[in-house]
Amino acid sequence: MKPSRVNTRLLLLLLGGSLLRLLTLGDKALWLDEVLTAIFSFGREMADIPQGQFFSVSDLPVHLSLNPDASCREIATTLARESTHPPLFFCWLQQWLRLLAPLGLSLADELRSLPALFGVLLIGAMYWLNRLALSPQAGLLTAGLVAVSPFAVYLSQEARHYTLPLLLISLSLGALLSWIRRRLGDRPLNIGTRPLWVICHSIGLYSHYFMAIAYLAQMATYITLRLGWNRLSWTHSSTPTSHRFSKSDLADLITLTLPGLLFLPWLSQLSQHLQRSETDWFQPFEPSWTDHLAPLGQTLASWVVMWVTLPIEQQPWAIAIPSGLAMLGITAWLARMTWQGGQRLWSEKSRRLPLLLFLLVTAWTLLGFAILVYGFGKDITVAPRYHFVYYPSLCALVAAALSRHDSRKIPAIALVVGLISSLVVISGFAFEKPYQPRHIAQQLTRSASIPLEVVIGYENSQEIALGLSFALELPPPTQMAFLSRQQGYEQTWQHLAQLPHSVEVPDTPSSAAEWDLWIIAPGLREAEYPPQLLRQGLGCDRIPDEYYRLGIPYQRYHCQHPGV
Repeated sequence: MKPSRVNTRLLLLLLGGSLLRLLTLGDKALWLDEVLTAIFSFGREMADIPQGQFFSVSDLPVHLSLNPDASCREIATTLARESTHPPLFFCWLQQWLRLLAPLGLSLADELRSLPALFGVLLIGAMYWLNRLALSPQAGLLTAGLVAVSPFAVYLSQEARHYTLPLLLISLSLGALLSWIRRRLGDRPLNIGTRPLWVICHSIGLYSHYFMAIAYLAQMATYITLRLGWNRLSWTHSSTPTSHRFSKSDLADLITLTLPGLLFLPWLSQLSQHLQRSETDWFQPFEPSWTDHLAPLGQTLASWVVMWVTLPIEQQPWAIAIPSGLAMLGITAWLARMTWQGGQRLWSEKSRRLPLLLFLLVTAWTLLGFAILVYGFGKDITVAPRYHFVYYPSLCALVAAALSRHDSRKIPAIALVVGLISSLVVISGFAFEKPYQPRHIAQQLTRSASIPLEVVIGYENSQEIALGLSFALELPPPTQMAFLSRQQGYEQTWQHLAQLPHSVEVPDTPSSAAEWDLWIIAPGLREAEYPPQLLRQGLGCDRIPDEYYRLGIPYQRYHCQHPGV
C-alpha cells in the first residue's frame, strides 16, 4: 500500500475516532468519580464544599471553580490526604482547564475533553505499535479497531485518568518490542528506545496505580523473552549465545528498574491509600463461595464489551436477551477468527516475536490481576474499566491476527460491529453507572411548586462527591446539606433538627408553609428511616410510598408549618 494512501486512511480513522469521542461529550451527567476529578483538578479540597449546613445549589459554581493559586504540589498534598490516586493526571488536567477557561464550555465538556484527546492519540499510538510489529496494513486495522471500540470510546468520554495510561502503555509496548527485537538480534538499540520506555512507565506510575501491573508485566515479558526465546519461538540459534554480563545487560537492568526507583518517593502514599475505606468496595459485601468464580465471569464479560456492546442494561427482556445472545455470538466468532489468524501468524517465523510479546504481556497482566483478586482479596475485575491495563496488548494481538485473513470481510465486520457498539455507548445505552444523578434529580423535583431540601448523609469524600453529582442536576433554588454519619444516623437526625430552616417559614402562626425534604442515606435500610424528622420544632413526616433505591437509598419527607 502506498504511503500516501496509508496516511489518508489513518487520518480518516483519527477524524472518525475523534467524532465518536466528542459527540455528546458533555451531555451525560457527571457521576461520582468525575466530580472527584473536578474537585482535585480545580485545586480544591473537600473542606471547600459546605458541610454541616444548608447551602443553595446556585452557589455550586463558586465551590466547583478553578483555584488560580493552587500548584501541582498542593494538588498532590490534597490527593495524598483525601484520595486514593497519584497526582500527575490531575495536575495536567488543571493546566488544561486553565487553557479552556476563556472558551466558556460546560463543566462536563471541560473535564472530559482532555481524556478524549488522549483517546484520539491512542488511535495513532496503536497504529504505530502494530505497524512496527507487522505492517502498515496491520497498523491501520489496529487503529480502526481502537477508533470504534466501545470500550475505548467509553473511557474517552469519562473525566477520569484511564486514556492517559492507555496511551502510555501503547507507546511503551512499541518501545519494548523495538528493544527486545534488537537485543535478540544482537543489534544496537536506537537511542530513544530505552528512554521512551522509562518515561512512559514513570509518568504512568504517577498517573494511575494500576500502571504498576503493566510495568511489572512488561518487565516479566522482557525477562521471559531474553531467557527463553529459543524455546518459546520453537527456533534454535545457529550460534551459541553468550551468557557473560555485558554493558548492554547493565543498561537493560537500569532501564527495567528505573521507573520503580523514580516512584519510590510516592510509595508510602500508595501504601496509605490501600488502607483507606474508599477501596473497601473491591471486597465482597457479603462474602460467599461464588466470590471465587465471579472474577472469571467479570473478566470474560469485560473482554466482550471491548469489541461489541449492545443495549442490555435496564432494558426490557425482549431487547436485553437478543442483545446479550448477539454479543456472545459475535464475540465467539471474533475469537474463532482471531485464533485462525493467530495460527497463520505463528506459522511465519519472522512474525513470532511480536505475537509472543503481545501474548506474554497479556498473560503476565492477567496473572497480576489474579494475584490481587485471590491473593489480596481485591477484586479489581468488578468494573470493566479496570481492564484497560491489558487492552492495548490484547487489541494489538486481535488486530494482528485478523490482518492475516485473506478475506477483507472479516476485518470489515469487526469494524462495523465496533461502530454500531460505539453509537450505543455514546447514546447512553451502555456502561451505565450504578448511581444515575439525572434520573434521581428528576424524582426529587417532581413537585416543582414546592420548595426542596436535600440532605446527604456522608462518611467519606466519595459520598460527598456522590451528593454533588445529584446537586449538579438539581434546580438552583434547591437547598442542600451534607451531614456526617460517622457517629451513626441518630447523630445525623439530631444535627438536622438543629439546623435553621433553609426555606422561608412564616413568623406568625396564622400563615402556612410546606416543603419537601429528601434524605439520601447510604447504608440505611428502608425500615431504619424514622417515621418523622424534626426541623427546629416542626415535624417532617415520612411518605412511605416514596422510598427508592437506585444504587443508593433515598426517602421523601413532607414538612409543613400548619398555620391556624
